[in-house]
Amino acid sequence: MSDTTDPRLTNLNGFRVDIDPARERADVVLCRPPMNVIEMPQRDEIRKAFEALDEDDRVRVIVLRAEGEHFSSGGYIKGFLEASPEHVSKLAWNMAAPARCTKPVIAANRGYTFGVGFEISLACDFRIVSETCQYALPEQRLGQIPGSGGSARLQKIVGITRTKDIVMRSKRIPGLQALDWGIATECVPDGELELATDRLVDELRTFSAYAQRTAKKLLNDTEDASLTTSIELEGHAYSRLRQSDDFREGVEAFHAKRKPKFVGR
Repeated sequence: MSDTTDPRLTNLNGFRVDIDPARERADVVLCRPPMNVIEMPQRDEIRKAFEALDEDDRVRVIVLRAEGEHFSSGGYIKGFLEASPEHVSKLAWNMAAPARCTKPVIAANRGYTFGVGFEISLACDFRIVSETCQYALPEQRLGQIPGSGGSARLQKIVGITRTKDIVMRSKRIPGLQALDWGIATECVPDGELELATDRLVDELRTFSAYAQRTAKKLLNDTEDASLTTSIELEGHAYSRLRQSDDFREGVEAFHAKRKPKFVGR
């Protein structure tokens, strides 16, 4: 792993960033075990870290993971009463950083993945979970609702009925159920979580970075669009990619029966 001198990636509160240039990979690692509680100032730092990694040419794929048996039990509860209304109003923006990032972001979840831990995972593109994973939005037990985009993102994935069941009952969703409901991308035995994450990182690196950026932006932008609008935007994105060096390389490699060598443009 390699360090970086970007000030946004140093002296971090409750997490660290590891960069492996050889694998074109960056890991944002929650490291306040055993529960990896996410404090208020930490949220802004996480946002800045994702922004820095998005600008780092060494990085193709970002992994959000944690040390220990639990991804995160959620936020620092007392911090909600101490934070200013202005600060609280930015929580959803900060935790949406993985979604705004132009690069693929993978969340690797095991054990408790509650509250803001679940919400930031929902903002990632892929969620690989171990069989020990339990997702939950427990804010109702505090007389509150999710405040970092959790209920909104979840409703897009599982619909209003299941979201009400999860949010209004503070219900826990095990890893296998999360896979069945379409919340998780993949569910694996606990001992295979890192291996499954590695496999996905290596797979994503084989594709054109330009095509991946385009696909992610298109899918995010059309999530709330009508079918007609979505098809129109898809056509424009396809047309742009058709002029790219990577598309030409992909076509030539296909006909030559060789692996393509994409350059990201």
